[in-house]
Amino acid sequence: MTNTRFDTTCIGNAIVDVISKIDDDFLTRENLVKNSMNLIDEARAEDLYSKMGSSVEISGGSAGNTAAGVASLGGRSNYIGKVRNDQLGDIFAHDIQASGVNFETPRSEQGAATARSFVLVTPDAHRTMNTYLGACVGLGPDDIDPEIIAASAVTYMEGYLWDPDGGKAAFRKAAKIAHEAEQRVSLTLSDSFCVDRFRSEFIDFIDGGVDILFANEDEIKSLYQTDQLDVAVNAIRDSVEIACITRSHEGSLILQGDTNVEVAADRSVDVVDTTGAGDLYASGFLYGFTNGRSLAESGAIASIAAAEVISHMGARPAVDLKELIASRMG
Repeated sequence: MTNTRFDTTCIGNAIVDVISKIDDDFLTRENLVKNSMNLIDEARAEDLYSKMGSSVEISGGSAGNTAAGVASLGGRSNYIGKVRNDQLGDIFAHDIQASGVNFETPRSEQGAATARSFVLVTPDAHRTMNTYLGACVGLGPDDIDPEIIAASAVTYMEGYLWDPDGGKAAFRKAAKIAHEAEQRVSLTLSDSFCVDRFRSEFIDFIDGGVDILFANEDEIKSLYQTDQLDVAVNAIRDSVEIACITRSHEGSLILQGDTNVEVAADRSVDVVDTTGAGDLYASGFLYGFTNGRSLAESGAIASIAAAEVISHMGARPAVDLKELIASRMG
């Protein structure tokens, strides 16, 4: 592996999260499936916003959350994502840079506005996301800086960005550059509904060179169209170097070759909002892995980071994760 400038470069949809507490009746009235991620147009975005109650606006996006988590843990983090040169674009850029993440992607000068995601949180702490991608769809291969990718130990990509063709092209370019530089490529499947849309393409991309895969139990089952976790686990084991399968309150399973590492869930906090749990799990694992920790240690860091983010509203850490990990693990 070559010398690195960044532990992790994260590529994804640059989105400002608009988080609102709602009840289950709201989901029913709006014909929304709990825990799903729905892509919506600008008109639907305005309609939902008019019906929501009070909200909190926080810079988000799955890979952006992961990048911020890596930085909070003390890692060297870079982010690639597209925003417009508008007010929300200013908010996003300021927030991610203030969190310690390097962010150099040129902003769009025209076209769609900066993306926003309406994160609807029910009393049971589950979240349903409705996302207007806006400027996100403008990210393409020209936004991939070969020098940055080649100098990143892991290039991490979110499955949500597979929807636009430009995102696919950006992923393929970044993966090629990373492997030519003898660095690793990581993918998160993001959402079972996303997997349903692009199952065969995801499998081809994974088999073609994803080194570290992140998925929850539903996503990995959807990928291989099975109701049995062990069937999906055996299928993915031979396709990637490492697979991290999260199982909510049952913890997670980390696979590498014939090795299985079971990681217990961190139950030290009360669940307030599950938004960002998977994103911060990825932060913890990637930080640990790129800094020489074992699979078990990396999984433990991931579990602690995920637990912290579900203890409050919002998908980014509310405390210094480096200090938290030091107090918990030494």
